[in-house]
Amino acid sequence: MSAVNLTKNQTLVLDVLTKSEAPLSAYTILDKLRDHGFRAPLQVYRALEKLLEFGLVHRLESLNSFVACAHREHSCCSHGTVAFAICESCGQVSEFHDHVVDDQLNAWTRGKGFKPSKTTIEIRGLCAACNS
Repeated sequence: MSAVNLTKNQTLVLDVLTKSEAPLSAYTILDKLRDHGFRAPLQVYRALEKLLEFGLVHRLESLNSFVACAHREHSCCSHGTVAFAICESCGQVSEFHDHVVDDQLNAWTRGKGFKPSKTTIEIRGLCAACNS
């Protein structure tokens, strides 16, 4: 991935998400950054919008929250399927990529003449630790 010049706000938001052990809502991010001059949700949403565009963070639709990309050093997230396993007990989120699934989805969409703009898979259940 080519180097991206982040603004101060984008850097602060990315840092909060990178250090978090669980997905965070925009309002939780705002609360964590109040001491850094953040006063309005719009500041967080603008930073998140750019971070999403750069492929540095992901939005978990089902949780209405955000996580830092686990594979920022690769460009895998800007093209292809991004998948998440979300533990419903402890809240742990694991990001993964499976090229076989990606290839199957691409074949299906091509066969249907459908042009996807984004593919995100969210699998909800129990992680290994909570399932024991």
